[in-house]
Amino acid sequence: SAEPDLMAEIFPSGLLEACVVLGVSNERLKELGLPLVEAEVLQVHAPPFVTKESSSNGTKHSHAPAFSRTQRRRSFKKKRDQPVSTISSSGQTNEPAVAASNDLSVPQNIDLIALPQLCFPDGLRITSESREDYYHFLVFTDVFGNQTHGVVAQYCKPFHPDNGIHQNGHRLNKLQRLFTTYSICIISKYPYYNALRDCLSSFLLQLKTSRMCEFEEQVKEFSAKLALVPIPPPGPLHVVFNLRPFQIELPSRLDVDRPVMDLDLHLPFLCFKPEQILEIISSILMEQRVVFLSTDWAKLTLVAECFMIFIHPLRWQHPFVPVLSRQMLDFIMAPTAFLMGCHTSHFEEVAEELDDLVLIDIDKGTVLSSSSNRLELPDVPLTARDCFIFQAKGLQLHYDLDVCRAGSHTDINELRAHRRQWQRKVNTIILNITLELTVNIFSEVCDFLNYEHRVFNSEEFLRSRETTDHEFYKKVLDTHIFHSFLRDLNINGLFHLVSFFLSKESKHSQIRFCVIYKTLYVSLISYFILTGSWSPSRPIKTFKLPEFPPPLAYQYVQSYYNDLIKELSKAISTSTPDDSALMARFYYLRGLVNSVAGKRVDALRDFQSLYKTDMDIFPAKLLNVLVKSLPAEERRMAERRPDLKRLITRVNENERERARPIDDGTVKRFELPKKHLHMEDFVRRVQESGIVKDQGTIQRLFEALTVGQQKQVDPETFCFFYNYWKETEGAAQDVDLPAGVLEHLVTDECVYKLSSSVKTSHGVGKIAMTQRRLFLLTEGRPGYVEITKFRDIEVRIISSTPFLLLRIPTLKIKTSLRKEMFEANLKSECDLWHLMIKEMWAGRKMADDHKDPQFMEQALTNALLMDAVVGCLQSQKAIFAATKLAYFDKKKLEVPMMVPKTTSETLKHKINPSLDQTPPQAVDVLLYTPGRSAERLIGGNPKLWCALSNGKVLVFDAASWSMQKNSVQVGKSRLNCMLAVNQQQLWIGSKDSFIYIINPWSVSCNKQLTEHRCEVTGLALEERTDKFSQTVAYSCSEDGSVIVWDVSTLQVRRQFRVSCDRLQCIQIHTGMLWCCKSASHTAMNAPFYYIITQNLTTAISQSEQLWVGLADAGELCVWHCRDLNKPFIKIQLKDCAGVVCMIKVKNQIWVGCQGKTRGKIYVVNTDRYTVEKELMAHDDSVQTLCSAEDRYVLSGAARADGKIAIWKVE
Repeated sequence: SAEPDLMAEIFPSGLLEACVVLGVSNERLKELGLPLVEAEVLQVHAPPFVTKESSSNGTKHSHAPAFSRTQRRRSFKKKRDQPVSTISSSGQTNEPAVAASNDLSVPQNIDLIALPQLCFPDGLRITSESREDYYHFLVFTDVFGNQTHGVVAQYCKPFHPDNGIHQNGHRLNKLQRLFTTYSICIISKYPYYNALRDCLSSFLLQLKTSRMCEFEEQVKEFSAKLALVPIPPPGPLHVVFNLRPFQIELPSRLDVDRPVMDLDLHLPFLCFKPEQILEIISSILMEQRVVFLSTDWAKLTLVAECFMIFIHPLRWQHPFVPVLSRQMLDFIMAPTAFLMGCHTSHFEEVAEELDDLVLIDIDKGTVLSSSSNRLELPDVPLTARDCFIFQAKGLQLHYDLDVCRAGSHTDINELRAHRRQWQRKVNTIILNITLELTVNIFSEVCDFLNYEHRVFNSEEFLRSRETTDHEFYKKVLDTHIFHSFLRDLNINGLFHLVSFFLSKESKHSQIRFCVIYKTLYVSLISYFILTGSWSPSRPIKTFKLPEFPPPLAYQYVQSYYNDLIKELSKAISTSTPDDSALMARFYYLRGLVNSVAGKRVDALRDFQSLYKTDMDIFPAKLLNVLVKSLPAEERRMAERRPDLKRLITRVNENERERARPIDDGTVKRFELPKKHLHMEDFVRRVQESGIVKDQGTIQRLFEALTVGQQKQVDPETFCFFYNYWKETEGAAQDVDLPAGVLEHLVTDECVYKLSSSVKTSHGVGKIAMTQRRLFLLTEGRPGYVEITKFRDIEVRIISSTPFLLLRIPTLKIKTSLRKEMFEANLKSECDLWHLMIKEMWAGRKMADDHKDPQFMEQALTNALLMDAVVGCLQSQKAIFAATKLAYFDKKKLEVPMMVPKTTSETLKHKINPSLDQTPPQAVDVLLYTPGRSAERLIGGNPKLWCALSNGKVLVFDAASWSMQKNSVQVGKSRLNCMLAVNQQQLWIGSKDSFIYIINPWSVSCNKQLTEHRCEVTGLALEERTDKFSQTVAYSCSEDGSVIVWDVSTLQVRRQFRVSCDRLQCIQIHTGMLWCCKSASHTAMNAPFYYIITQNLTTAISQSEQLWVGLADAGELCVWHCRDLNKPFIKIQLKDCAGVVCMIKVKNQIWVGCQGKTRGKIYVVNTDRYTVEKELMAHDDSVQTLCSAEDRYVLSGAARADGKIAIWKVE
C-alpha cells in the first residue's frame, strides 16, 4: 500500500543502509591468467530483511520491518551471469569461495559502479600467501551534499585453481593453494567508524570458522542484525549491543546539529605538530584544493574527518573524497575547491600535474604546496594561533601512559570500555581547544551582522581586525564556508551558535574562559555551560539492547521489538523526573520501536511525551508520516484521547506551515547603493549599514540630506555620508588618551568628537565631547581641563571675538558650577558645536527628568549624525540641514520637559527592551526572579524576564538592569503570563494554547505543556505545606479550563472547567483558588468546591479583602472575602479609562491603567483606601506590573511606548 511506502521512505535511517560483498566470483577465478584482477560486486544486502507476511488470522502487517528506511531500489546488471557453483572433474561439487548472486537489487542512493575501486584502492591481486585482515573507511557524497559512510574489511580466502594460473610466463600447478581477497563493506548514513569496524571484526571471526556454502546466508543474517539497531538521539544516552565477543557502543551526537563523532580526535595531533594542524585548518577555511597522502588508506578518511570536526560549526561545502583509487586520480584535476586523499605513491604525479595544491603527508607530518616546498598561505590570526599552540602542546595523547598504574583487564569488554572512556575524555578536551580556536577567529562576526536585514558588513569587520590578520580574513570572508556560517547564524540566532562553542570540563575552567573572552557571548556562555540541559562533561548513560533474535524470521523479530519496548518501559519507570533529558531519550527510542513494530498509536503517545521532557529531539517529519499512515480505526482510537487529538491537529498545522516557501536565510554583504534612494529605500539601506535603526531618526536624516532638493538621496551623497560616518567613528576609536586624562573619565566613557586646536579661556587645545561631558585636551604637555558636564550647562551663546580687523566666531558656555563663562574660538566649527551641545544638553535633561538613559544615547546619535551631515554636504545649507536632526532640542520647545514631582521622585530608572527591535514591541509580561547569593559569583544575579509581543523573552540582570545577550523565542504568539515554578523551571502561558517551560540558567526552552485547547491566560503556584510535599501549579485558559499540575513530573493531577465567557487569570490565597473572568468572579476552595459571586474583571486577594479593578472604567471595588454580596467601598481613579493590571506591594495596591491620554499608575493605600500617588508612567497603556522583592515595582508599556519603568517602593 502507499502508506507503508511513505513510512519506509521517511523513516530515520538505522545503523545499516546496505552491506556489499566484493571480490572475484568462482567462475572468473578459473579463467584468470594474471595476479592483478578486476573486482566486482558479488552480493548486496539492504533492508527490508523481513518481508510483510500474513499472521495466523490472515491480516496483513504493513509497517517498516527494521530501523532503516525501505529505500527505493534499482536493478544492477553484472558483467556476466554464471552459476553459483560448479562440478569438478571428480564429480564433486566445488563450492565457490564466495557465491555471487545473479540478481542484485540495490538501494538507489548507492553507486555500485565505483565501489569496487574504493574497496580495493590498491587493486585486487591473486597471491600465494595470505594477508592479514585490513580495514579502511569511505565517504560517499551525493549531488545534494548528503553523506553516506562506509567501513571496509578486506580478508583473504584460499582457493585451488582448476586449470592453473599463468604468473610471470609460468603456468602454476593447479593443486597449488592460492589466495584471493574479498571485501565486505558496511554502508551507513552515520559515521560510526569505530563501531562498524568492531561489528566487522566480530563477523570475520565467525566467518573464518564457518563453511563456504553458508557464506551468503551468514552475511545476510549479519546485515539483518545491524538493521535491528536504532540510532540514539542526540543527548546523554548511548546504545549498546552484543556481537560476540564484543559489546559495541553507539555514541549519540553531542547536539541536534552536530554529526556523530565515533573516531579518535587525537590522531592528527599524533601525526602533525600544532603549527601544521593550524596550516591545514587555515587551508580548509580558505577553501584550497587539499590532498591528504598516506601509505595507509585507513588514515586518510579518519584524519580528514577529524579536521571536519575541528572547524565546526563551520561546514565544508565542496567535494569531500578522502579515498581515491589510482583510476580516480583525474578527480584532482577539478578546478574548484576540494578535499581528497590518495596513496603516497602518487605524490610525484599529483604534484607535477597541478599547481597550488595543498599536499598533506600524514605519514611524514608535512604540509606543502605542489608549486613550492612550503605553504604560502596567510597564518591564522596571532591571538588564536598562540592560544591553540599553547593548549595543544599540553595535551596528554598516549593511552599507555595513562594506564601504567592500572592492573591488566581480564575481560576484553572491560578493557574496551576503559579505552572508550579515555578516548571520550581526550576527545572532549580536543573539542574544547578547537572550538576555542573558532571563537577566537570568528566570535566578533556577530557585531557586524545585521540580523534583521541579513547584511554582513565585511569592510567594517576587516577594519576592526589587526592589520597583520587582514590577508587571512580577506580570503576566508569570500568562501562558501563562511557564507554558509553567516546563514546558519542568521537562521538559528546567537544562542544556537554559542551552544556549539563551549563545553568545559570543570566550573573553574568555564569561569576562566568567560574572564578571558570579553565578547558579546560572555553572559550566555556562562549560563549555557553551567546549566545546559546536558553537556559532554555530564555522565553518559547507556541502554543495552536485548540479544539479537534470528533476524530473518518475522515472529522472532516481532518478539525482539516487544522485548525492546519492555526494557525501555522499565527504563522510563525507573528514571527520576529530575533527569528529564534522559527520560526523553527513552521515550524517543520507544516511540521509534513502536513505529517500526506497527504500534502507531503507542508511538504517538511516546512522541507526545517529548513535549514535557525535551522538545529538541522531537522527530517532526517522522510524526507527520505516522499521522498520515494511521488506518481509520487507529486514527479514531487516537482521536479519542484529547492529548493525541491535539498532537494530530498540531502535526497537520505544521505540515501546512512547511508547505509554504522556505526562507533559506541567505546573508548578503553590505553594498553601497548605485541608484537614487527614495525615503523607503533610504531607511532600509541605513538600517542595513548598522549606523542607526530607529526609523524616526532615519527619516529626519533623509530630510537633512535632501534639504532644498528633490526628495531623494543620490548614491554619491549616500556614499560620502557613509564613509564620513565610518571615518569619524574610526577616528574616535583611535583617540589615545593619556593615563592622566583617563582617570577623570568613568569606565564606559569614550571621546566621540574632537575639535581642531583652538584658543579657549582655559588655554590652547582640542575640545573633546563624550556622552557625559566636554573637556579640553591641552596642547604641549597633554592635560585635562574639565569644561562642563552636559547636565550642568545653563547658557550657550554664539558671539564673535574681535581680533585685529577680524571677528572670530566664539562659543560661550555658562555652567551652574562656575561663575565665569567658558569661551572657545571655534571659528568655522562654531555653529556645528553649538548645535551638537544644545542637542546633548536637551537629551541629558530629558534623560534625567524621565530617568531614561536611552534619551542620552539617542541625543549622542543625533549629534554625531549632525557632524556627518555637515561633513558630507560641505555647503552653506549644511548647518541648516543639520538642524533637522535636533530632535530633543525641538522637543523641549514643543512639550513641557518637566516631569511631575511625584513621578520624578518615585521613578528610579527606565530601560528599553526594544532597543534592537524595529519597530518597538509591547511589553506584555514582566517577572522578577531573585538570585541566590551562593551563585552570584557565577552569574546567579536576580533577573528580570520580559516578554515582548512577538513571543520573544528577554532577560535583564536585575542588579545592574542591563540586558543580557541571550534571549529565547517561544512561539510566535503573544505571551500572557509567567510563573517561576522553581529554580529549574519558568513557565510561560501563550496565546497559542501552550505553556512553554524555560530553564532559567541556560535560558533555553525545550519543554512544552500542550494540554490546554485555548489561549493560556493565567498561572498560579500553590504554597507547599512542608518541605516534603510536592509542588503543585495551576493553569487556566480562556475557555474556562483549569489544570492542576504536578511540577516534578509535569503530569496532570486534575482538570476542571469554570463556566464563563473568558477566564482571565487565577490566584491562590488562603487555600482558595480565585478565578477571574469576564462575566463573573469565582472562588474555589481548591481542590474540593467553588462558589460563584459578583461580576468582576480583575482581582487581587489581599488580607481578608478582595480588590477588583474594572477593565472598562476607572474604578476599584473592594469586598470582604467572607461577604461577597457587594463591595463595601469603591475607589475612583481620576483620568483612568480602564484598569489593565494590579499587584499588591507591602500595604499598597499598584494599579496599571490605560489613561485617557497616557498610561498611568495609581498607588492606593490599603488601610485608608485612598490614592497616594498618580504616576505618569508611559506614553501608552501600562500592560504589566511586577514586584522586585517589595523594593521596586516594574511596569511595562504597550507598543507605542514599549519601555520598562522601575519605581521605588516606600
